[in-house]
Order: sequence, then C-alpha cells, then structure tokens
Amino acid sequence: MVATRFAVAVHILILLATEPTGQATSSRIAESVGTNPVVIRRLAGLLARAGLVRIRRGPGGAELARPASDITLADVWAAMRRPGLPLLPNHRGPQSGGDPLGRVVPGMLREVLDEAELAMEERLARVTLEMLQSRVVPA
Repeated sequence: MVATRFAVAVHILILLATEPTGQATSSRIAESVGTNPVVIRRLAGLLARAGLVRIRRGPGGAELARPASDITLADVWAAMRRPGLPLLPNHRGPQSGGDPLGRVVPGMLREVLDEAELAMEERLARVTLEMLQSRVVPA
C-alpha cells in the first residue's frame, strides 16, 4: 500500500511543479492519476503535514511548499510511510517453544530486509523532484 501512495504522491508533486499555479485542482490531479479526487485530497493532506505542499481552500489551492530541487523522493517516501511499520513485513516465528530455526530465521530475515530498506531510502534521497520534473515531456 505504501508503494502505491508513494507513486501517487510523486505524481501529485510533479503535477504541482509543472502545472501553472492554480491549475492543479484535486479533480485535475485525480484525472491525471486515474483515481478519485478524495484520494488526492487525502494524500495531499499527508504531503502538507510533511511540509512538502501548502494547501488553501478553493480551486487550485495546492502548491509546493519549497522548490522542487529541495524535495527528494526520500522526503516523499517518509511522508507516505507509517512510522514503525516495516516496508517488507516478516513472519514472527514461534512465540514460544523449542524450535531453534523458528526462533532465529525471523531475526536474520528482519536484518536483511531492514538493510534493503535503508539502501532504498539512501537511493531515494539522491533523486529530487526537480530531476523527475525535467524528464516530463509537455503535452
């Protein structure tokens, strides 16, 4: 679920960065994304709480809160992620009992998955919204 929210949030931000001010309504963004305006407003609220967008009531009331060059994909990822919830869940193994494999595999796997998440976040930190925006071909 977080990956879908992340992709839609990036779409929202690119649209805000490329559309003329006042043109990026929730209906316009929803049409571009292929979803409902309510979904866009919910995600825009998360982006606003993270300090990535400013929202005003009325048509076209959203804009980037800072330059596209200062927003990384890691910022967007953090805005869409629930704190404490791992990206790649892992089974817990037996809560009690004597199975030695059941006690150690979840911890070993968690370590590897946590390292993979960290590597992904480090990569996302090297990509700015401006970099993605520069790849958008005007319609």
